[in-house]
Amino acid sequence: MCTAITFLTKDFYFGRNLDYEFSYNETVTITPRNYPFKFRFMGANSKHYAMIGMAFVQNNFPLYYDATNEKGLSIAGLNFPTNAFYPTKDKTKNNVAPFEFIPYILSSCKNVAEVKKLLINLNICNENFSTSLPHSPLHWLIADKKESIVVEPLAGGLKIYNNPVGVLTNNPTFDYHLTNLSNYINLTREEPTNRFAKNYNLTPYSRGMGAIGLPGDLSSASRFVKASFTKLNSVCGDNEIESVSQFFHILGSVEQQKGCCKVEKGFEHTIYSSCCNTQKGIYYYTTYNNSQIVGVNMNKENLNDKNLKSYPLLKQENFYIQN
Repeated sequence: MCTAITFLTKDFYFGRNLDYEFSYNETVTITPRNYPFKFRFMGANSKHYAMIGMAFVQNNFPLYYDATNEKGLSIAGLNFPTNAFYPTKDKTKNNVAPFEFIPYILSSCKNVAEVKKLLINLNICNENFSTSLPHSPLHWLIADKKESIVVEPLAGGLKIYNNPVGVLTNNPTFDYHLTNLSNYINLTREEPTNRFAKNYNLTPYSRGMGAIGLPGDLSSASRFVKASFTKLNSVCGDNEIESVSQFFHILGSVEQQKGCCKVEKGFEHTIYSSCCNTQKGIYYYTTYNNSQIVGVNMNKENLNDKNLKSYPLLKQENFYIQN
């Protein structure tokens, strides 16, 4: 289970929590403009936008979890089990495998407006990367500085939603999450007023009581509400340090700790959190055992190269002892 958000101060930021029970040894991976993408059904593309993001690189192909291209367009794929439906190849459409969706979009489009046009004739088809790496059931948050959308591959076809809150979690479908926000319409960051009864005097006995009822469990529906409330009420300065710090604090409101969510192969937890300054091309991250914010700047690499550049995650905490 995962949570992805957008955030705008002076610059535009995009990132996510990746919640899972184990890591695939993903790396921060930069794909330069001349890397030869070889798509299963759409041929090769070796002249495209450069991109940076978190990826599991297999057979020299970046399987991106989330990424941003040099124009500031960003995408994150989130688990969407039981709902995701990938049809067979359609000869009348442009066919892209689920694992190719992020690089295909980011290599071709510079903004969400272009993505919407491309999606009109796109078929995300039932194609595995390999027999040992079957496709994952996903839906995607796609955003630029101006707008945000959610793309969901459903049995009835590809569904595209405008995303006014800039947040995405997992099941159910996105329209449910937006409707569910109305159940929390009375939450406020202000001191609450007495609506219990006109003739019975009630006063707050603690700060923060306006948010009583804000969910704190780890379910996707609750994380959507919690992340939306935290993000939409967020206040911070517009410089890089304050913006990135606040971004990680928002994600921290819905992070998962080991031991709280038991699954078949262990405990689901937040393996990494990311925040990309989409205008500067700097990809920041933290990991479960390293809360220090680490950054990789794509513009310090040769973006006209042909080879992937990957940075293994720094996963161990470095304590600073002040005295």
